[in-house]
Amino acid sequence: MTKKLRILAAADIHGDSKLVKKLAEKAQREKVDLIVLCGDITGWTETKNIIKPFKDKNQKVLILPGNWDSFATIDFLAEIYGVKNIHGYSVKYENVGFFGAGGAEGPGPSSSSEKEIWENLKKAHDSLKGIEKKIMVTHAHPSNSLSECSGVKGSKAITKAIKQFKPDILIHGHIHEASGAEETIGKTKVFNVGREGRILEI
Repeated sequence: MTKKLRILAAADIHGDSKLVKKLAEKAQREKVDLIVLCGDITGWTETKNIIKPFKDKNQKVLILPGNWDSFATIDFLAEIYGVKNIHGYSVKYENVGFFGAGGAEGPGPSSSSEKEIWENLKKAHDSLKGIEKKIMVTHAHPSNSLSECSGVKGSKAITKAIKQFKPDILIHGHIHEASGAEETIGKTKVFNVGREGRILEI
């Protein structure tokens, strides 16, 4: 029997260093294999060492930009901490493939058009060949999803990617009011993981 991959996914940290320490402790306590941060890691307050608590515990981390992170900041964090930025890219852990696209339409330095989100997701997915289990990671939420509760329209490009690429799971953030929302779109389980983090197994 194949061992399940345990993931701690969180979003919208916005530079809260105390929250990051709590998440790193939770990941250690829950014995997770991988941490995935779905954007808006910095943004409102620039905080030093925002990834350091995870690295201090030798935890593996995937990141991508939200609309309030600049693309350059996320590239910089990935480089100095040796973590992977999967904006437009894919990685494989165990038997699970992860592919992602950050940014969102709206305010902030990483405002992304629908075309850009789609092209990044397609490019990332195209590099995953022969992998059965897939997790799509975005910052923005899909259109016609529960996370549209705040009146902010979701991304049609993300909904299109769900239908075309059929990932097992989509994890995202962006809409704080819908934190914790979960639903199924097609055959894909969709989670707005929120800033407190969500443990998932696949």
